[in-house]
Amino acid sequence: MQKAPAKSFFAAAEPSGFYFTFERTMFKLFHNHSFAIDLGNNNTIISDESGPLLNQPSYIVFNTSKNVRAVGDHAFAMFEKAHEELTPVKPLKGGVIADYESATCMIQEMVKQVYKKRNFLSGFNHVISGVPYSTTEVERRALRDALDQINSKKSHLLYEPLAAALGMGLAIREPQGKLVIDIGGGITEIVVISLSGIASFQSVKVAGDTFDENIQDHFRRHYNMVIGLKTSEQVKIQVGAVTDKLMDPPQPMLVKGKDLISGIPVTRKIDHTEVVHILEKSIAQIERAIVQTLETCPPELAADIYETGIHLTGGGSLLRGIQARLEKRIKLKVIRDNDPLRSVSKGISCALTSPENFKSMLI
Repeated sequence: MQKAPAKSFFAAAEPSGFYFTFERTMFKLFHNHSFAIDLGNNNTIISDESGPLLNQPSYIVFNTSKNVRAVGDHAFAMFEKAHEELTPVKPLKGGVIADYESATCMIQEMVKQVYKKRNFLSGFNHVISGVPYSTTEVERRALRDALDQINSKKSHLLYEPLAAALGMGLAIREPQGKLVIDIGGGITEIVVISLSGIASFQSVKVAGDTFDENIQDHFRRHYNMVIGLKTSEQVKIQVGAVTDKLMDPPQPMLVKGKDLISGIPVTRKIDHTEVVHILEKSIAQIERAIVQTLETCPPELAADIYETGIHLTGGGSLLRGIQARLEKRIKLKVIRDNDPLRSVSKGISCALTSPENFKSMLI
């Protein structure tokens, strides 16, 4: 007679399903967090279902031993001011990862700032990150690989135009066309959304960073004056505009830089009308991309857009006069998001509340 196999001590001592219950308990204990990350060209926002947990510049600084010296705000303060023993890095360019190792380190360090009590056993349940719609499979793979270093059960990507639409509260599941323009830091994406998908699309590598470079180049060409990218960004923020006719024009500002010939520090005053001239070509490129998107859009969706208008978001939408200029040039009403810097982040957080309900949108 064949002898029955002996039961282990745990199998004899515990009821059926003990190991399954134990495994689920341990998973909940060490994987009890989920978070969303908006890995922006200039700013990174980490949030959960309730709202933002961290919002810092997308910069990191290494020392000569390749160890992380600073990240986020501290790294941005060192940018363009560091000595030879420190290497400031901006890991993203054009809306995608340009330096994989630096981007991975930056993400990990920022996650550590938010979840300070994590240990080697700790992990995450869901991690969702935004990604531009125009990215290639190679660029998306780089982001997925960077997220895989965080030790999560499931990681997903969500196209940023869809996330921005969710963040603005648009009903994108309906069969009604909605035109969304996201002017970010490294890229501008123009999409027509219907039935939770993108029906028409245009992308241009003209965005916030391009505006900064335009201003920097203008000072070098016209005034023989060198200014840093941080200074040109301040010019864009304080006196940036795309039309001369403003109801409340900003006060001119003094720009500090270095004379290209003598090397002596100099200052020069600039007002919003001069910035309008500087940004003209870049804004015109965005306008042409909008028209091209409408030209390739199906007629029925174009009719919807005539009713719903253009929805504008992203940091570039904060330029003075851009809403009025687009309405004049495109002949459609333009609705700007009340919180354009966080629309993508809010949309990703919305998907994080119930990933199963947004399964068709997640990559």
